[in-house]
Amino acid sequence: MNDSGEGAGHTGPSRRKDARRNKETLLDAAAAVFVTAGVEAPVRDIAAKAGVGVGTIYRHFPTRADLIVAVYRHQVDACAEAGPALLASSTTPYAALRQWIGLFVDFLVTKHGLAGVLRSDNAGFDTLHAYFLDRLLPVCAELLDAAAAAGEIHSDVEAYTLMRGVGNLCAGAESDDRYDARRLVDLLVTGLSRPR
Repeated sequence: MNDSGEGAGHTGPSRRKDARRNKETLLDAAAAVFVTAGVEAPVRDIAAKAGVGVGTIYRHFPTRADLIVAVYRHQVDACAEAGPALLASSTTPYAALRQWIGLFVDFLVTKHGLAGVLRSDNAGFDTLHAYFLDRLLPVCAELLDAAAAAGEIHSDVEAYTLMRGVGNLCAGAESDDRYDARRLVDLLVTGLSRPR
């Protein structure tokens, strides 16, 4: 099989869709392994979780740093895409905001060792941090605006402030197994609501 997307009978949109789905499966597997074993987990463990050979991972991601960056971006994108979907499907904008913040917390607390690896390359870290903000701040702002317009939360909450607060509450989860970041964030989000 040719990974380039070229070949008789395998060109066009369906081939690209399959390749994208396979890459997403690989990134999801890598993220799951990173959660349980950290970013230094053996590539063979990631390959086994994804159901592919080690060579397939190296073909897509020649270095561990490439894989880590791709996982990070993939998870940022998933979190960003979830916001509008939650807003469309939830019973209220505030319910969508709560669910999205839960996904954001999951993203933050499952980065075992990721921040340290990313910070080792300052330029790369700055680029990823900018990507993180560019993708997630507008989503958070949209959810906050919708909840404020519905009269469910105070209208003076800024997306950056909320995300920074959530991030700070999640920071303790890396060093203390008894630290319940989700509970603390829940208290924070509950505090946003307006009394009825």
